[in-house]
Amino acid sequence: MKRSFLIFCSALVGITMVILAFPEGFAALAVVSLFSIGAILLFRQLSTEKEFITNIFLAGLLLRLLFGIFIHLFDLRAFFGGDAITYDMRGYALMQYWMGDLSATDPSVVVASSTSGPGWGMNYLVAGFYTIFGQNIFAAQSFCAVVGAATAPMVYSCAKKLFENVSVAKIAALSVAFFPAFVIWSAQLLKDGLIVFLLVLVMTIVLELQTRFSYLDIVVLVVSLFAVMSLRFYIFYMVAIAVTGSFLIGVTNSVDAIIRRTVVLVLIGLGLTYFGVSRTATVDLTKFGNLDVLQSSRLDLAKSAESGYGEDTDVSTSEGAMSALPIGFLYLMFAPFPWQVNSVRAAITLPEVLLWWATIPVVIYGLWYTIRYRLRKAFPILIFTLMLTLAYSIFLGNVGTAYRQRTQIQVFLFIFLGVGVTIYKEKKEDRKKRSKRLAGVRI
Repeated sequence: MKRSFLIFCSALVGITMVILAFPEGFAALAVVSLFSIGAILLFRQLSTEKEFITNIFLAGLLLRLLFGIFIHLFDLRAFFGGDAITYDMRGYALMQYWMGDLSATDPSVVVASSTSGPGWGMNYLVAGFYTIFGQNIFAAQSFCAVVGAATAPMVYSCAKKLFENVSVAKIAALSVAFFPAFVIWSAQLLKDGLIVFLLVLVMTIVLELQTRFSYLDIVVLVVSLFAVMSLRFYIFYMVAIAVTGSFLIGVTNSVDAIIRRTVVLVLIGLGLTYFGVSRTATVDLTKFGNLDVLQSSRLDLAKSAESGYGEDTDVSTSEGAMSALPIGFLYLMFAPFPWQVNSVRAAITLPEVLLWWATIPVVIYGLWYTIRYRLRKAFPILIFTLMLTLAYSIFLGNVGTAYRQRTQIQVFLFIFLGVGVTIYKEKKEDRKKRSKRLAGVRI
């Protein structure tokens, strides 16, 4: 796909945003233009595949903007992602407090400004946008679309650093750019797309710091970890464990490498302490980190919709949690199943799910290769993916939620998909070459 065509389509979508979503479309277009130009310039500066990176970003952005326009025009946020409405209300209340229109004791401000609840970072992000552009959910949603589109080039960079193979990186980036679940959840005012981007960014920087010390990378890493904690605190713990373990194991054990990794860990710890992460994370862990609370949350998910499962499972004990693991893993990785399609939402996801099932053998092959030949280097990605998979397998109790949260795992599994596809292609080409040589010998 030529870049000139993508630029033309981008301009057309921009005009559509302004016309169909007037007057919110003006601010939304400004947000998209500002952050898109910045993202393109940054990615082109850091990548040798400038044409591919630009094209994959623009194509992914177009899909997300079009889906976002569709949701905005037909008022389908409650259907596709009701959390967006909550973030809109809380962000607006927080903005009103900053502007002096509401007092700190107002109930809506108390809820919106609290940093002890889950996902509080979204309230502050939306409030920041509303302070600049006024209450404009379309503009805030469009920013999420830009971040979602930027995840594909970010995955390209991560896969390239990990495997030093352009084919692997391109396949992973294409998968993230166009796979429907990534488009759906990153095209709305939801934290899912932001979290996925931050996870890939963290892993990419960790891979970079394994070989090269950089104060800028450390600052970006600390800020990214803090952002992850503000959006989903329990993922922060898993990422922190993966990052720490990666630097403890390392790629090499030379004296210089050990000293560099030690300094990096110390600086990361100091940086997170400066941001107050230890205090905030401890409060969250105390409030939400016991099995009784998790069981209550899981039971609510299982009972709150027709797509709930495992309602009779009790994960408030370690034995119950382990018993929930097998069935939970099946739902997390494979749901929704065709025989569970009893709603429009489930029907929409079915083609994608079948495609996902078809890729799983290739993902497993790529994962096996990674563990065998790139274990030390891929350790942070592997350990994080494993921990999050186990956690979601135990504590999720709803098919829709499992489908939604799966993207946080799929984003790295698609890198292994790229590995599997590339190995298969290389072996196929080798067989062709051998056949030609043999044919030449016979002649």
